[in-house]
Amino acid sequence: MRGRPNLALLTGGTLVGLVVLAAAVSFFWTPHDPTLVDAARKLREPGGGYLLGADKFGRDTFSQLMVGARTTLYVGVVAVGIAAVVGTPLGVVAGMTPRGWLSELIMRVNDLVFAFPALLLAVMLGAVYGPGTLTAMIAIGVATVPAFARVARAATLQVMVTDYILAARAAGRRRPAIAVRHVLPNIGSVLIVQASVSFAIAILAEAALSFLGFGTRPPIPSWGRMLQESQELLFSTPRLALWPGLAIALAVLGFNLLGDGLRDHLDPKLRRIRADG
Repeated sequence: MRGRPNLALLTGGTLVGLVVLAAAVSFFWTPHDPTLVDAARKLREPGGGYLLGADKFGRDTFSQLMVGARTTLYVGVVAVGIAAVVGTPLGVVAGMTPRGWLSELIMRVNDLVFAFPALLLAVMLGAVYGPGTLTAMIAIGVATVPAFARVARAATLQVMVTDYILAARAAGRRRPAIAVRHVLPNIGSVLIVQASVSFAIAILAEAALSFLGFGTRPPIPSWGRMLQESQELLFSTPRLALWPGLAIALAVLGFNLLGDGLRDHLDPKLRRIRADG
């Protein structure tokens, strides 16, 4: 019996695909130079080659949204990459030694890092190294490490009690070999779902940091800074805030739906329930 279509996966994949497409196309083409300031076209209404109009500096809004998608994906990929590379091994180690002092140390340090939000880390790093895209990526990545560590530890604990792990240990395999050959392949689906959800969080965090001046610096377009620049014209020209806000909302929704869809697709129990239903 064929199961129902995974609407969350399809919808999320479509929204994420649109963001990726906009970012990819922006490398080769944009309707106008997104950084070109043209006072003669200040607050130009949509039309005449300006699909979404121009901002208070005369820059094309649509071109800025396209390049802003590139910035958003760049920050998300690097931040989630940092979190996954650091958090996953820590979670696996903690899960493979649940009653040891090393596991306790890892999880207590993990809790300590979890207490520091990305914004606070960005402020601290910005005070030392200056605000910028790199600062935002590192702050978001470090703040997301605890989520990967917790997920990886919980999944590892479930894997470690399975028969094939017991057989591998009885055969004399060392822990590093068990982690690489047995644990990581079996928790990969959980980590993929976590990466998708963390990507949505990274998009929001990057937009917030750029809005507050701790993220991407001008003249590089950023959805968060587009919101910040439009706030003084919110009542007179609300479209300037509408488009970047809508872009952020759709991107976050897309990655969240993609994560939910991947979870349903990769979990055999949920897949069977959906097929029986």
